Amino acid sequence: MAAIGVHFGYTCACVAIFKDGRADVVANDAGDRVTPAVVAYRATEQIVGIAAKQGRIRNANNTVVKVKQILGRSFDDPEAEAHKAESKCPVVNKGDLPKYEIDTGETTKYVSPDEVAKLVFHKMKETAQSALGSDVADAVITVPFEFGENQKNALRKAAEDAGFKVLRLIHEPTAAVLAYGIGQDSPSGKSHVLVYKLGGTSLSVTALEVNSGMYRVLATNTDHSTGGESFTHALAQHLAAEFKKSFKQDVTGNARAMMKLMNSADGAKHILSTLSSANCFVDSLHDGMDFECNVSRARFELICSSLFNKSIKPIKSLLEQVSLSTSDVNKVVLCGGSAKIPRLQQMIKELFPEVELLSSIAPDEVIPVGAALQAGILVGKDSLPMGEDSITIDCCDKDILVKEVDESGEELLNVLIPSGTPLPARRQHTLQGPGNLTSVCLDLYQAQQRLALIVLRDLEPKEENHDIDTVITMKRDGSLHVTCTELLSGRSESVTIAAAAAAAS
Repeated sequence: MAAIGVHFGYTCACVAIFKDGRADVVANDAGDRVTPAVVAYRATEQIVGIAAKQGRIRNANNTVVKVKQILGRSFDDPEAEAHKAESKCPVVNKGDLPKYEIDTGETTKYVSPDEVAKLVFHKMKETAQSALGSDVADAVITVPFEFGENQKNALRKAAEDAGFKVLRLIHEPTAAVLAYGIGQDSPSGKSHVLVYKLGGTSLSVTALEVNSGMYRVLATNTDHSTGGESFTHALAQHLAAEFKKSFKQDVTGNARAMMKLMNSADGAKHILSTLSSANCFVDSLHDGMDFECNVSRARFELICSSLFNKSIKPIKSLLEQVSLSTSDVNKVVLCGGSAKIPRLQQMIKELFPEVELLSSIAPDEVIPVGAALQAGILVGKDSLPMGEDSITIDCCDKDILVKEVDESGEELLNVLIPSGTPLPARRQHTLQGPGNLTSVCLDLYQAQQRLALIVLRDLEPKEENHDIDTVITMKRDGSLHVTCTELLSGRSESVTIAAAAAAAS
């Protein structure tokens, strides 16, 4: 029996197969172990992968990138808004759902994100089956920890439409830990693992508690403003500056020229992860002029120094959030293509000098390997030293916070239910308001989005502070029930927030 693990990222996809007791990543028909999650539409065909990415320079308006960013979202979703602003392929509103407007030459057609994702999954299935030599469909698919139910369902449906039989969706940090079998060979004992993922468009850091083979997510921090593309963009800007210095021509306002530089910078970035220098050559960059520039690893590190510092900060804030010191972390797992950058690995090692840094599995392959191992378990491979099965526990996927005002009058957001808290969960918290007030407001947030504003009115003024007892209950389906009670008068207000507004994962 065999099974498949698939990681569908924002910029790339990767597939691993489980066979004969081990999991291995499979190379696609171009010989690459990682496939760009890019789909290009032509008059009579759709192209997936490296050819679509390279052809984007000439076919940008009909090439879809980062479809995962918009998958399972409504047209006016903030994530969809950000995607629309960035996408070269037009995104239009069709029944409150986003669709890509594709110009085939003769006609205009509208393609849903689900259809685009289906093509990427189909490419992954073809790649896996070429290695297996048989029609194997059993698969485990990975999802980001912050994905809500709509995004998970859309990802699952796209995989099933491509022909996969989805055994389970598992979180990316869990898959990374599974890839190394952490905690599976020890029947007892508790440890802490930090999963550091620097993908194409985002940086996420997750703290997990491993206890007797069970994984519990303590908290996760995701920064969508930092990713591998940030480093590529910085290097492309440097190349543009070098071109201007040599040819006295500014190409930063030329979208096609900058796309060529981005492609060249992306290739150089990968080369610099293994070699000390990389040669960037762009044919006919501007007005028929070719451009060539050699970039050393030291120069690249200098160009991206601020990005490296920005990439380390989330680790420190996460450790503070879960009240752990660097010495409390037992292992650090690296994943995501840009986690291969030597300077970044060095900075993480300096932060955790006594901790084992796990990178023996290529960081851009570790997540699908973990997914394939999980798939192997689920299809009955009990020969693995991984236990019989894993238990899925519903967790709160984003922090639930309450806004308060401190003694100086400054507004503060306090976390009541941290992300990763197993559900159902119940928290009790006492708020205080000045005694001269006749009404008190409770502002409840999920991450940066306001969920509810509860107002206690007609309170009796008094000399001491009003004490407001707040009880928050989060059910397994992600719905919230909030009750606020003024302790002296017993005056109470409550509200229920549906799971759509407070999604659990």
